[in-house]
Order: sequence, then structure tokens, then C-alpha cells
Amino acid sequence: MVRRDHVRRSKEIQRRTGKTFYLATRVLPRRVRRATYVLYAFFRVADEIVDDAAGATPAEQRAELERLRAAALGRRDTDDPVLSAFADLREEYGVRESDVNAFVDAMLSDVSTGRYETYEQLESYMDGSAAAVGRMMTTIMDPGGAAVERARPHATALGEAFQMSNFLRDVREDVVELDRIYLPRETLDRHGVSEAQLRSFDCDENFRAAMREEMRRTERLYRTGVAGIEYLPEDCQFAVLLSAVLYADHHREIRRRDYDVLSETPSLSTRRKLLLLAKTRAYWAVESDPVAVFRAVSAVTYPEQADPTGREHGPSNPGPAWSLGAPCVLGRRVADWVQYLTRSE
Repeated sequence: MVRRDHVRRSKEIQRRTGKTFYLATRVLPRRVRRATYVLYAFFRVADEIVDDAAGATPAEQRAELERLRAAALGRRDTDDPVLSAFADLREEYGVRESDVNAFVDAMLSDVSTGRYETYEQLESYMDGSAAAVGRMMTTIMDPGGAAVERARPHATALGEAFQMSNFLRDVREDVVELDRIYLPRETLDRHGVSEAQLRSFDCDENFRAAMREEMRRTERLYRTGVAGIEYLPEDCQFAVLLSAVLYADHHREIRRRDYDVLSETPSLSTRRKLLLLAKTRAYWAVESDPVAVFRAVSAVTYPEQADPTGREHGPSNPGPAWSLGAPCVLGRRVADWVQYLTRSE
């Protein structure tokens, strides 16, 4: 059984380091919310071994990740409250060892790999760093029966979409702080973008074309992922939908900046996130169809939303929910939801 003090520690880590995911976590049902805090904290502990090494050598980082793996799988004792909580959670919910191993293997890859020649190589990395995360989340939500198998491929796609949005947003930060380039080299080469150009923060039309190509690929992942939300338990669907809306909104910000993520790293304000929360909730109150609401609210484009010049646009049709009086629902819901999200448990 996961201890309450360990959950509190995990929750604080998520509140401090994962503000977007924390907002979506707050609207999960209590039966899933606390386990999600623990999952996220475990992922952050592993990330920090790799990204905040504080002078540790690659060999020391690998050794620490292997100790983390052993503790997470219950094969060694640990006094770390996050690892202890995760080990208990894994046993309680039946989180698959293969997903834990895939995640840790991806973190090990980050120690020595900072470039990806092809998208297939990047996708293999993301199977552990992102898709496995989606599959673990699906497990703790517990769709039950055949639904869990139907949900997993969509959870994989959505996990990859979230991470690709992060990669697209963080090109400058990854180069400067981590010496990593997650955009596939084949995409950069196809558009004549060199590593030197990225390091000089030169956002020209070639770089914009490379970004547009990877954003189109990422938005296909979103469309696939959101299509599987219906297989999740009803009390979890809105939270997953909100996560997709929030992460995908970085694409709106990137387009607003004409794909220039090299001058500075785009970010979403708290006000913007709360607006998206309220808007998504308003649509959901009228029409609880994940795909319809996502199409109406999110920044992800659908094929029919591209104009003849090939330019991409956000949702062109506000959808049936808005015409059925969602503005009134929005007005009633904002205060209630902000109060709920900001209260302590």
C-alpha cells in the first residue's frame, strides 16, 4: 500500500516541476490522482539523474539508473520515498515490468545519445521515454477487460505526441543546456538545416519547413491518441483529454511565433492554461465525445483544415457544443474549477 507521506512528497515534485501535467492530474478522480503523483515523481527522479548530473560521470549515471531500476522493481531496499512509493504502486496496480524496463532503458540511452538520424530511431527511444509512460498511466486508470488492450496503442501514440510537442518547443533549450537534438537528422538534412544553424539560433525558412514537417507528424499522433480516450474509464476521460489539449497548445504558440523556437523557448501562461481548462470543460459538459471536443478546442489541425496553399489552421468550426449554449456553461464553470484546482487536498 502506498504511504500517504510518500504521496505528499511525490505530489510536491509534480507541482514544482510539471505544471502542465499537474493541472491535468488535478482533474483525475482521487482513485487515480495519487498514483499519478507517484508515477510522475518517479519519472522526474530518473530524469534528474540524467539531466541534472551535477558532475557525475556517464558510468556513475548508468550505475545510479540501474539502482533506480532495481528499487523500482522491488529487487533492492531503498530509503528514497519516491522509489519506495513507486515500488509499492507497481505491485498494487500490476504495472508491467516491461514498461518500467523500457523507461529506464530510455534514460540510459540519454546518457550517451544526443542525436537521432531517423524518426524510427527517435521513435524507439520514445517507446521508453514517453509511450511506456502512457501505458503505465493506462494501467493505473484500469480500463478493465478488453478495453485496456484497445486503449494501449492509443496511449502509446498520445505519449509520443506529448513528447514530440516538448521536443518541438524545446529545441533551443535542448541544444544549449543538454547538447541534444531531438529533431531527426534526416528531417533537418531534407530541409538543409545544419547543427551549426541550430547552435547559432538562425530561424530561416528552411528551419520553419523542418518544424512544419515534424508538427504534422506529431499532430497525426495526437489524432490517433485522442481517438482512444473513449476506451478509458469515464471518470478519467476528461483529464486525459485536457492533457492533450494543453500539450498540443504549444503548437498554437509555435505557429504564432512563425515556428521560431530558437530565439526563446515558447511557454503557456497560467492564464492560458486555465482558459483552456474552462473552455474544454464547457464543451465536455455539453458533448462528452473526446474527439469532437478535441477538434473544437485544441490547436491540432485536421486534414480538412488546411487551405489550398498548404497553410495550417486551428479549428475552423467551433462544433456543436458551442451552438448548444456552452458559453453559459463556461461562465458557470470557471470559478468552480479554479477553486477546485487551487485548493489543497
